Parts: sequence; structure tokens; C-alpha cells
Amino acid sequence: MRTILGIETSCDETSVAVVDEGRTVRANLIATQFDLHAKFGGVVPEIASRAHLEVLDPLIEEALHVAGASADDIDGIAVTSQPGLIGALLIGVTAAKALAWAWNKPLIGVNHIHAHATSAAMAVDVAPWPAVALVVSGGHTSLYHVRDFDSITPLGATVDDAAGEAFDKVASILKLGYPGGPVVDRLAATGNPLATRFPRTMFDANSLDFSFSGLKTAVLYHVHGAGRTTGGLERLNEQSIADICASFSAAVVDVLVEKTLRAVQREGVRTVVVGGGVAANSMLRIRLAGRCARDSVALHVTPPVYCTDNAAMIAALGYHLLQRGHSNDWTLSAVATTSQS
Repeated sequence: MRTILGIETSCDETSVAVVDEGRTVRANLIATQFDLHAKFGGVVPEIASRAHLEVLDPLIEEALHVAGASADDIDGIAVTSQPGLIGALLIGVTAAKALAWAWNKPLIGVNHIHAHATSAAMAVDVAPWPAVALVVSGGHTSLYHVRDFDSITPLGATVDDAAGEAFDKVASILKLGYPGGPVVDRLAATGNPLATRFPRTMFDANSLDFSFSGLKTAVLYHVHGAGRTTGGLERLNEQSIADICASFSAAVVDVLVEKTLRAVQREGVRTVVVGGGVAANSMLRIRLAGRCARDSVALHVTPPVYCTDNAAMIAALGYHLLQRGHSNDWTLSAVATTSQS
């Protein structure tokens, strides 16, 4: 049995996990920074880095305690090395390198987005590859062809706002607070998705790229009036706001579902996996499940506990990479953006 310690610090969640064999999660601890960033309406990189620095060491100790493990039980250190906020990534990478050196363990750099793309495999007995992976989160909306844990090819990505970012911006327009995705999802459940026909950006018939900037602007003008950015919110009641949330969510989900099934057809696979924070969205789960069932496509959605940024998925992918002979030396560095993200 191989046990991997995972470290995740790519953005505003500090997380440490201990995972056996890429599936059995013995500990998965997350220190959230929501309260630190809420008053700014978004993540402040300097604050995020400082918070990671303050909590990471005690979180590692606590994760080992919860898992009932010691350094001797750990077979490798997996850490998010890309993509993300450079300062935040450096905290995690530096800690992982120090532990790997002190404990004489293999070091495995993990692509955060690839971990989301493969996270659904943690909940199944047999890895579901080959598959089209939809990764949909605050910073990324991407499609991949996953042939194996170490064979992941990008198919399409957002050209502007990611889906999760659009959810947060719409929540800001409606003054629903931060982070906005869960609030919009909750209100959408009581709204009418047909109340307003917001635009769906599809590009051409062969495109697998995404764009949600125009949708966000359409919601802004719908709320305040064409060409205006303020002054219209006071005329909306609770039901009107719920209808906007439902109509906006339907527009996002329609694009995500259509593009994903386009990728399935183009790549000739019969399985879809979904990961990332927006994978917890109830409308997305329902509509994608319906479309996949209609088209006889197997669907594996990451369990909600592993949808947001977490170290369990980092440790899980780190295990599979190590099993396939992938590890890093001391030149491993943090990379803010990659062509594979």
C-alpha cells in the first residue's frame, strides 16, 4: 500500500490530505479564507499567501494526527505546483520540498486542473478512462480528453470569464454576497429558468471553447437597463431575483452541457467526468445527467466534498503519477499559468 501526503495552496484554500492507494482518504483538512476575502468581493493574492503561510504547518501536523500516520508511513509528497496564484503556490511547493527532503520521500508536482479532471475516479472502483472531462470552477472552465492519469489532452477552454467567475459576478450584480455560486444555485431552485432568455455563446459548430463575459453583461443590463450599471436593483423583488438566477444558471448550464457532449461525439468516447467547484451546481448535475442518459453516455460527477479545491484530489493524482514513474527533483517550481490549464 502506498500512502501520499497531499498539499493544496493554489488559491484561497489551504488543504492537506493523507490518501491511500489514490482512493482511501484518511484525512482531508481545509482551512478556508472566505472571511478574509469576503469584504473585498474576491481573492486578494497577498492576503491569501500570508494566510497559507500561517496555517500550513499546523494543518500538516493535524492531518497526520487525524490519519493516524507519521512520516514513516508516507510514501510520497504531492503538491499543487500549477496553475494558480504564484505566491500561494510557492508556499505549498516550498513546504512540500522541505518535507520531501527531510523525510527522504519522492516529490510529485501536480497540475491542479488535472487533479480536478481526474477527481471523479476517487469514487469509482475502476478508473473511467477514456473520458471527456469537464472542469468547471471559479478560475477555469475547460474540456479535456483523459486517456489515463498521466495522459490528459486539452480540448477547449474559456476565452474570458470562467463559469464560476461569472456566477460570482452575477451574485455581485444582485448583491448576494461572496462567494456567489452557492447562493445563485440556491435561489435558482425557486426561480423560473424561462423567465428571461439570456444569450448562449456557442461560437462555431466545431468549437469547444467557452465564453461567459457576454452573458454576465446581459445580466447586468437586464438588472439596471441597457447601457447602465447601477440603479435598477431596487425595482426587483425576491421572485424576480430568483428568476434571474434561474435564467442565468440555465444559460451557463446549456453551454456546458452542449459543449461537453460535442466533445464526446468528436473524441469518440462514451464517458463524461466532471470536477471543479461548479460541479456541485444542482442544475448542472441534473441536466447533464439527463443528457448523458439520453445519449447513452456514462457520467461520473465528483462527490461534492471533492469539488472545491482540496488536497485529497492532489494526493490521489500524485499517487497515480508516482505509480507510473513520475516524480520531480528539487528544481520543481511554482507556475502561475500553463498551456494545459
